[in-house]
Amino acid sequence: MEYFIDVILPIPVVKLFTYQVNEDEARFLKPGMRVAVPFGKSKVYSALVHSIHTRQPAVYQAKEIDHILDEAPIVNQMQIKHWEWIASYYMCALGEVYRAAIPSAFLLESETSVHKTDAVVKEEDLADDEFLIYEALQYQSSLKIDDLRSILDSKKVLSVIHRLLGKGVIHIEETLQEKYVPKLVKFVRLHPIMENDKALNEALDGLTRAKKQREMVLSFFAMKASSLKGIKASELIESSKGSMAVLQALHDKNILELYAEQRDRVNFEERDSSVQFSLSDPQQEALHSIKEQWVDKNIVLLHGVTAAGKTEIYAKLMEQVVAEGKQILFLLPEIALTAQLIQRLQDYFGNIVGVYHSKYSVHERVELWNNVLDQSPKTQIILGARSALFLPFSNLGLIVIDEEHESSFKQFDPAPRYHARDSALVLAHMHQAKALLGSASPSLESYYNAITGKYGLTVLTKRYGNILLPDITLVDLKEKYRKKRMSGHFSDTLIEAIREVLDQGEQVILFQNRRGYSPIIECKTCGNSPQCPHCDVSLTYHQYKNQLRCHYCGYHMAMPLTCPACHSVELDSKGLGTEQVVKELEKLFPDTAIGRMDQDTTRGKFGHEKIITAFEQEEIDILVGTQMVTKGLDFKKVRLVGVMNADNLINFPDFRAHERTFQLLLQVAGRAGRSQMRGKVLIQTYNPLHQVLQQVTMHDYENFSKEQLYERRNFKYPPYYRLIRMTFKQRDFNRVNEGADWFYKALRSSFAKQTDIEFLGPEFPPVSRIKNEYLKHILIKIPVSYNVGQVKNVLTKLTNSFQAVPQFRSIRLICNVDA
Repeated sequence: MEYFIDVILPIPVVKLFTYQVNEDEARFLKPGMRVAVPFGKSKVYSALVHSIHTRQPAVYQAKEIDHILDEAPIVNQMQIKHWEWIASYYMCALGEVYRAAIPSAFLLESETSVHKTDAVVKEEDLADDEFLIYEALQYQSSLKIDDLRSILDSKKVLSVIHRLLGKGVIHIEETLQEKYVPKLVKFVRLHPIMENDKALNEALDGLTRAKKQREMVLSFFAMKASSLKGIKASELIESSKGSMAVLQALHDKNILELYAEQRDRVNFEERDSSVQFSLSDPQQEALHSIKEQWVDKNIVLLHGVTAAGKTEIYAKLMEQVVAEGKQILFLLPEIALTAQLIQRLQDYFGNIVGVYHSKYSVHERVELWNNVLDQSPKTQIILGARSALFLPFSNLGLIVIDEEHESSFKQFDPAPRYHARDSALVLAHMHQAKALLGSASPSLESYYNAITGKYGLTVLTKRYGNILLPDITLVDLKEKYRKKRMSGHFSDTLIEAIREVLDQGEQVILFQNRRGYSPIIECKTCGNSPQCPHCDVSLTYHQYKNQLRCHYCGYHMAMPLTCPACHSVELDSKGLGTEQVVKELEKLFPDTAIGRMDQDTTRGKFGHEKIITAFEQEEIDILVGTQMVTKGLDFKKVRLVGVMNADNLINFPDFRAHERTFQLLLQVAGRAGRSQMRGKVLIQTYNPLHQVLQQVTMHDYENFSKEQLYERRNFKYPPYYRLIRMTFKQRDFNRVNEGADWFYKALRSSFAKQTDIEFLGPEFPPVSRIKNEYLKHILIKIPVSYNVGQVKNVLTKLTNSFQAVPQFRSIRLICNVDA
């Protein structure tokens, strides 16, 4: 009997592929194990076993696998089921989910190596670039593709390889290389033959002339007496002031023995869960309400004002799940939030908290993945950003999604373009686990689901300790400029408030939602503004590097001394970025410690943590930042929060602009006055009468949500309608237009009878060219009552037809569900 396996390949192909295995391999293999398989003419991939069966493929001859990579599954069945849901709902390939879900060290791809054949050729028979490779192979047995690129000083080497293959000069091989390398730590112990006192004394007598070796042995016994743990080689060398050569000599003499143990790369300081905390009466009521609603509903929305003590409620709910021995997933929208929360959760639960996000190295992520897979006690609680959703949970009891309203939970590029909050709720349902959504300003979709009874709803209206909500004041910039009461971009009101807070020894947060120094540089003479050559946006000025940078494609150039168009020296900066805010503050408050927190200052692995720790320890008096400073951070001494300009948030061309403005301003306001003193928030704006800003000053989420839901219903947007956005990308402007028009007409004809489905477009977005590719959108609005699966099936068929048209084949078509 013949045996076959269906595998998931980490490539954007919708279907599974079938490979042949022998009987022994079929008995050994299980779904979730990796196998190395040949694909195409020369590629080898690490594919994931989906199923084992005896059905031969009808369309093609099944190839044999190369070899098996795992002894046990690295992915469980529940994960594969969840991936299939994501691929189906978000209209992407299962292989794309597989590639996004697991650490890249598991995604072994073949490394092409070039080898010399026995053929003898003359130099005159080879072109110059061919001879360079041929000559290099005389001295090396094989060369990698990267080696060839450096030899030829060119990225285009494939044509040269094909010519050499045709002449029989070389042959190529594909080999899989393991990317994960375990961390081995060297330890020292007494050699077994030295357990005898007589042998040990003789050995020490023999070291009378080797003073360094004798000192190291004595240091070893001193360390062994004071520690029950193993003794690290590095610590012994440091303690005895010796060297690795001295230790190696003792090893060779069979006095001390060197051995290695595998260790995790991420290790937090060991803590006991000794912190005890008591809940206030409102917190106790909220806790009781959540538990009651979990009896009938698996999902509850906790709508609690900022500083209401939501984290303590989470911790109390998690205690019960930990006691049951089940796993917990705690999702956060930003890596910046993990630094404070790790400490708090470890204070509550000790060393059962693991952390997973993109700033960790690939080796660290593999180790945590394996710990979760093995249900290790030290990863019973997983704290992470959206990628933590894909970890191999097998006994999940609770999912907590903090700041559930955040747009950071949505993955925009590349595929899968999933929403971590919605995907986590599906994962909870699959595991029959409970889910808790927490926010001070819930997303309208979640709030609508709560008030219509789909989710449970618990409201927490008071801050912990009955601290008053911050006093929010709008500062009219029009009036301030008219009366000449501005210093740069700071109103006299904001300057006076900062000075008053600093005099009292407290701290300030200033929010400006743009990094860099200035978004636009403009010539005063001709009005020219430097543009990105690859994108339809102006270049942002970064003063600390004296560069103009594009925030879309990364293009940068030195700041010009004169206008590129008219050579005038009168260049002026327009707009405001975090760098400029810091520069103006340094002039206004020269003796004050000022910090900046944005994408430029938090690039390193511990970038967020360093700035947050410095601010917590009062090494920084004023912290200037982008959205990073608005979300969930808890600073006891922040009395004042200033918003430099709220208008660029409100006037953004997006139907969610007002919702995001309200959420962002309410969140940043919540950083103020989290201890006994009431906080103060100053929002600078040119439009203080705007309804959303007025609602923010009154902390009026209820009326805000009513108005926004009314508008959403009228204009057919979520939560009443589902959105699917089709994006067309191509370098040729005319071809993008033709392709988008063709697809739009096909859509209209396919849904001619469904009058309740609406189509907007095709239309260019505000930034219509990125990385030299033109973009065009079609937005599809589908009523919630309609079967969205039917729409997706039609879209899939139309996409296949579209890609079958020769002139449209080069157009990249992107489908974004719940855009």
